Amino acid sequence: MGLAGDIIILVMSALVGGMIAQALKQPLILGYILAGVVVGPYTGGITVADVPNIEKLAEIGIALLLFALGLEFSFRELKTVRTIALFGTPVQIILTMLYGFGIGWMFGWSWTSSVWFGALISLSSTMIMLKTLENQGLMGTLSSRVMIGVLIIQDLAIVPMLIILPQLNNIQTGFSILLIAAVKAAIFLLAMIFIGTKIIPRLMRYIANWNSRELFLIATTAIGLGIGYGTYIFGLSFAFGAFVAGILLSESDYGYQALSDIIPLRDVFSLLFFTSIGMLLDIQFFLAHWKIILLLVALVMLGKALIFAVLSRSFGYRNVIPLAMGLGLSQVGEFSFILGRVGVSTKSISTEFYNLVLTMTIITMLLTPFISGLTTPFYSFVRRWMKPLNHEPMHFPQSGLSDHIVIAGGGRVGMYVANVLHYVGIPFVILEHNSRRGQEVKTCSFPIIFGDAGKEIILQAANLSKAKLLLITTPVAVISLGIVAQAQKINPDILIIARAEGVEQMKALYKKGVTYVVQPEFEASLEIVNQTFINLGIPAEQLKTLTEEARRELNRPLCILK
Repeated sequence: MGLAGDIIILVMSALVGGMIAQALKQPLILGYILAGVVVGPYTGGITVADVPNIEKLAEIGIALLLFALGLEFSFRELKTVRTIALFGTPVQIILTMLYGFGIGWMFGWSWTSSVWFGALISLSSTMIMLKTLENQGLMGTLSSRVMIGVLIIQDLAIVPMLIILPQLNNIQTGFSILLIAAVKAAIFLLAMIFIGTKIIPRLMRYIANWNSRELFLIATTAIGLGIGYGTYIFGLSFAFGAFVAGILLSESDYGYQALSDIIPLRDVFSLLFFTSIGMLLDIQFFLAHWKIILLLVALVMLGKALIFAVLSRSFGYRNVIPLAMGLGLSQVGEFSFILGRVGVSTKSISTEFYNLVLTMTIITMLLTPFISGLTTPFYSFVRRWMKPLNHEPMHFPQSGLSDHIVIAGGGRVGMYVANVLHYVGIPFVILEHNSRRGQEVKTCSFPIIFGDAGKEIILQAANLSKAKLLLITTPVAVISLGIVAQAQKINPDILIIARAEGVEQMKALYKKGVTYVVQPEFEASLEIVNQTFINLGIPAEQLKTLTEEARRELNRPLCILK
């Protein structure tokens, strides 16, 4: 069946690999990649024959993922991480390239190969990290926003790399080509501003008026892939164009609907991308060069982890964020495949060198979900040995507090709670480690201590030993569990109310002795049920019985509650 048969083989093998990964409670990405290894051209048995065309379809998967990322992209959200994204990422790329050059020099490679190696390892994987963050339930956290901001700028950096690196053997010609590319990029930017403000909103409004989901989906896909293909013809990255298209569409009134429609298509094509990565792994080549490959994997991941951790800390990020960035972004990215192919086609690097980097890259991708998953336990271990940060009391009552409430977190949830407590006259103090949020709390004249609520000295400063209640407003599991552990050391009898993002986190918090856990989605569903019963005239006693049973048996579906 040719290409159709190959796609069927890939989808079926990915299904089996995904089911195995799910059964083992591992990320689905690993199942997809390993499925690609099994049906790849280097393993024998049932194999995919038309690898080049599968790789082309996989490029559509990359484009659709970045298109969806563009649709989810919010300039307001990126605004909070713009400093490290815009200024820190170039520094990271330069430092990583220098580090890679040093590794090449250590192995005795030529200076051009060493520069190429540094460039190839300087980029991290947007695809892998987006899926990993999604699987870990960390999308929307500050650490995820920082990582996504860095990854976006990294993806943009592939454009000058594709232009400059092939010209290393002819520097003088390279400058003129770079100038031409800069002019092209400026023209592209102006064209996109015009298309995004004048054409796309009118086109989507016209199509939406037909009230046809099929036409809307086709139009959405056409915009994403069409603009991507236009940038490719223009000499820029196909995936970059799709990302820009997503941003443009997200600014219209139809961004959310476009995102919801494109997600199933994105998932199918991104599946082809992950399986195609596995297909590239040559087991025989790995067995012949396993020592140097594993050494490179260790050197690259350790070096990048250190660079990202130090960089994020130097930009003022504390607590779990440097660790999350270091462990999460230590892999080598998918754009390295594209860059490497350009290097081979222009004879800038050898095929053997490309295979070496390719195999190393795939292994770093395979390890990413495991290594990123170590963030929580490793952070819990490290914080026991870290020197407590200095804390700065602000608007703290001179006489101290007793029989009060300690609020860990001065974000939106914490501030809502604080306003209510202030209104009814219940004493409280807020603990907040984010300086900007701390200043916002300070403007309300609420009692606040600037510092990490997971540190014993901060909780002691809040007089937790004499407090009635501790409220934990953060949704991040590793932080909330750390706060619980420290709080119970100071006051074993303290009542704790915590927030959880999912059932697993809720279970973990209850297991640690938290008095009551609030899960926003569950509470929202019960409130919807409440309003439904009230409007249907169902007796309040029956409603109360159902909701109480639902809270006790959270893991069971509502339809079987009696």
